[in-house]
Amino acid sequence: MGKIKALQTSLANKIAAGEVVERPSSVVKELLENSIDAGATEINIEVQEAGVTAIRVVDNGSGIGQEDLPLVFHRHATSKLYEDDDLFHIRTLGFRGEALASISSVAKVTLQTSTDGIDGYEVYAEEGAILSQKPAKARQGTDILVSDLFYNTPARLKYIKSLYTELGKITDIMNRMAMSHPDIRMSLTSDGKKILQTNGSGRTNEVMAEIYGMKVARDLLYITGETSDYEIEGFIAKPEHSRSNRHYISLFINGRYIKNFVLNKAVVEGYHTLLTIGRYPIVYLNIKMDPILVDVNVHPTKLEVRLSKEDQLYALIVEKIQAAFQDKVLIPKNDFDKNKPKKVLEKFEQQKIAFEQRQQMTQNSPVTDKIYNHDDIRAASAIDTTDTRSVQGVADETSDSADVSSQTSPVEEVANMYNASTDEQQQNSEDTYHVEQPDTLVETHNVLEEQKNDIHVQNAQESTPRVPYMEVVGQVHGTYIVAQNDTGMYLIDQHAAQERIKYEYFRDKIGEVTNENQSLLIPMTFNFSKDEQLTIEQFRDELEKVGIFLEPFGGHDYIINSYPVWFPPQEVEEIIKDLIEYVLSHKTMNIAKFREEAAIMMSCKKSIKANHYLTKEDMISLINQLREMEDPFTCPHGRPIIINFTNYELERLFKRVQ
Repeated sequence: MGKIKALQTSLANKIAAGEVVERPSSVVKELLENSIDAGATEINIEVQEAGVTAIRVVDNGSGIGQEDLPLVFHRHATSKLYEDDDLFHIRTLGFRGEALASISSVAKVTLQTSTDGIDGYEVYAEEGAILSQKPAKARQGTDILVSDLFYNTPARLKYIKSLYTELGKITDIMNRMAMSHPDIRMSLTSDGKKILQTNGSGRTNEVMAEIYGMKVARDLLYITGETSDYEIEGFIAKPEHSRSNRHYISLFINGRYIKNFVLNKAVVEGYHTLLTIGRYPIVYLNIKMDPILVDVNVHPTKLEVRLSKEDQLYALIVEKIQAAFQDKVLIPKNDFDKNKPKKVLEKFEQQKIAFEQRQQMTQNSPVTDKIYNHDDIRAASAIDTTDTRSVQGVADETSDSADVSSQTSPVEEVANMYNASTDEQQQNSEDTYHVEQPDTLVETHNVLEEQKNDIHVQNAQESTPRVPYMEVVGQVHGTYIVAQNDTGMYLIDQHAAQERIKYEYFRDKIGEVTNENQSLLIPMTFNFSKDEQLTIEQFRDELEKVGIFLEPFGGHDYIINSYPVWFPPQEVEEIIKDLIEYVLSHKTMNIAKFREEAAIMMSCKKSIKANHYLTKEDMISLINQLREMEDPFTCPHGRPIIINFTNYELERLFKRVQ
């Protein structure tokens, strides 16, 4: 008798379920995708004990016809593929025909459905097989109840984490699906408590307000762009709302949520130096493309995909994110309103509206017009009760923002969204400075005078409004410059400010490199292992493009007789070592990337440090130079340069207002 036998259907389904149904959130994902594919405009999900006890998904989609019911729980039975070519033109979220078969093999499933809202049917299945089928009253659409998940696979239950963790994963699935399908009304209820509710308005920024809270929603920027093969559209949050992991980067291809390391990297690259190292942005990005350019059939859960012309898409994402920030004011404002109860928040917003309206009414003089940034004024007054738009619709202060209508008052929306927010507690990151003893004011003055010769400084009133005009008041601990204008008080980190100034200076100088080298009196010698030598030989031509000429000196040794003139003389050897180490570790040579890293390194080392006292003239000069920068709001490492305390916040600190 032969050893090879066909697996029993129930066993085959359980094996398939091991790939498709890992936890309760997997069930929610598969059923939610089926409801969306069925054309539902409303989907309601209820879970008990984070889905372990019961998951119920109710939609108003097309429903399932009586003739199709026998195949509903049959493995690899689907209404979405008919021919081989269909696999390369997939436009639906589900297509494998594994979901219901896998779910019913590890849970008890009751399905009620109707295609017309008149004639309905109920089907009950266990172990992947239909046990009963009968007529039933059912409204248009499908109602699926999944109970006792993993009741027949107890080993799987051991891998279920805490109910809080499992509910969090379900909520995450719902959040992403709601963002990618804002035209569908969705709700999630856990043990009788409403977790998520969207209105199906079709506006993604409203959904993001529900998920991330109004503070983030008010700082969303709309981006769009296209190439011959790709079209992107989405919302990006300002850098001040960064998070400690990539989890808040939500990428979709034709409405399908995906995970892709390269595209995540493109998003972070788009923010560039606006993000602190180790911080990641809040981003929603939907990519539209011909389905033939993407293979979604490389992973059982369809999360990972393969893309054609990935480099082209990478460049488009980077370009559009960078363009979105070019004309925006990115000065963070101090926030005193975290964890405030609903009534306090409502009162705060009402007073803030009145205060900012009073401020606006006084801004009539020509001088004031130059001091205030009008984009900021529009954003600050977006919650004016006379405006027909809700705050959560203010994705951008420019003309391409989407109008958002609201049935409730803006103040109520702020309170409701605040209470519904699932915003994580942001981690505080402190900047560690190299503290020096105070040098003489003359020496410090000379540093800034040298800088003024390198960078042209225009009159403050004639320069970009991104950094508003401000009057220098003084300095705190030789580290922070205190300034003011009619809008409030500003704190400027002097080290971060000069880092930005020097970085842009060195970056531009390095970009003008023409392989002009300075000879060394005594050559530098470098020794490498055999495998390192093979890598260096592979990239010697690339190294020469940045002015590093390695000459063989016998064995595994190389010498260098000259260095690029843009290298600071006292740091030549260190920079060359870093460059070679970069090549050895990356096994590649990205000249543009290295030049940028070199500019960052040099800017940090040559900038004034903390505990370094400046004259008032030096502080004014530093701010004026900062005003001329392309990105004057963060240092090259992403730390903020300027923090703003509005007049209202100052008055509130001293109990002048409530």
